[in-house]
Amino acid sequence: RGGGGAMESEAKSGFVLANLAEVVERVLGFLPTKALLRAACVCRLWRECARRTLRTRQRIAWVSALEPGPSESHTLVRALARELEEVHVLPQTVLYIADAETFSGHEDCHEQKKARKRNSKETALALEKLLPKRCQVLGLVTPGIVVTPMGSSSNQPQEIEEGEAGFALLFPKIDGVKIHTFHFSKDVKNRVFDESKFAEAGLKNNPDLRVVLLFGYNSWRTGATRFLHQIVNPLNEKSIILAGGQVESFTSLTSENNHAQPGDACGVVGLAFSGPQIQSATVLLDQDVADERTAEAAMQRLKAANIPEHNTIGFMFACVGRGYGHYKTKRNMEADAFRKFFPNVPLFGFFGHGEIGCDRIVTGNFVLRECNDIKDDLLHGYTTVMTLIHLGSVK
Repeated sequence: RGGGGAMESEAKSGFVLANLAEVVERVLGFLPTKALLRAACVCRLWRECARRTLRTRQRIAWVSALEPGPSESHTLVRALARELEEVHVLPQTVLYIADAETFSGHEDCHEQKKARKRNSKETALALEKLLPKRCQVLGLVTPGIVVTPMGSSSNQPQEIEEGEAGFALLFPKIDGVKIHTFHFSKDVKNRVFDESKFAEAGLKNNPDLRVVLLFGYNSWRTGATRFLHQIVNPLNEKSIILAGGQVESFTSLTSENNHAQPGDACGVVGLAFSGPQIQSATVLLDQDVADERTAEAAMQRLKAANIPEHNTIGFMFACVGRGYGHYKTKRNMEADAFRKFFPNVPLFGFFGHGEIGCDRIVTGNFVLRECNDIKDDLLHGYTTVMTLIHLGSVK
């Protein structure tokens, strides 16, 4: 009878898991996404329950890599391979940023430049293969990294100016939010940029456009600054937040409609965030911000924007000349100041070769910092741009 009882119990549990959607959905809700997708193959009921569960997972997730390891693979590749088994979102858009030195290798001499490029490409491909095929991926390499460790949004963000590090931001499908990647490269034949390309990228005639993150590459090339102005100036509107900086290079740009890869020319890549529920604010820390008091005063300006802190991410785009070399008395100064005023907002970013941004606030009701026709100066050096992006309330 004991064996019969066990069989009867199994039969009952099997009936429940094959017929009662509420119970199945409750059980599947504990699974990370990869396991959930495997469970969706069991039967039609489980597939529908898995789909409903995935639709509720609309919080951004991230993978952080701060520990150097074996030279044959970058620490971000190993971290992503490990942590993707445990994340509870299905990435639709991914922004990853890694340190330029160890991502690209240490080769310096002319004969080894080709090997360096191959190494970068192989690392980028290894990262892309870990992500869903239909996922938009934008990958950058920069001289330094700003990253919040995994586990909690309240973890202390770290400014890593030297050493192996990186992060990947995983954006799931979010109701009311659209995120698009874009890429504009300089045409050596035409000095004037064709602004019709803005519409194709969702950057023109888009009343829901709220935030544009811009990243220039190969900024040392002739005409790079002029080309960047051609991109930035038409977007310099009070209803749009612009933020970003000059990176070492970009290594990944994949989407269903864009398979362009960088050459030796200069250009701009980025992410456009559209949606009426998005709110954002940004402040510029100029050269006069040089101690703890003035850094915290800048964060107070950002705090005064009253951007909701739930489902919000922070970005820090700083010059390579700032960080410890600028403040001298303390490391991690600006990240610490950010955490003091935003204890539950994760912070990400980089140290680069120039900054894009200004003081600006845009809310869902377009209540702006100021309403005038004067264009802000958006291109800077030896500064830091701090930005908040609120992606709306989570169900």
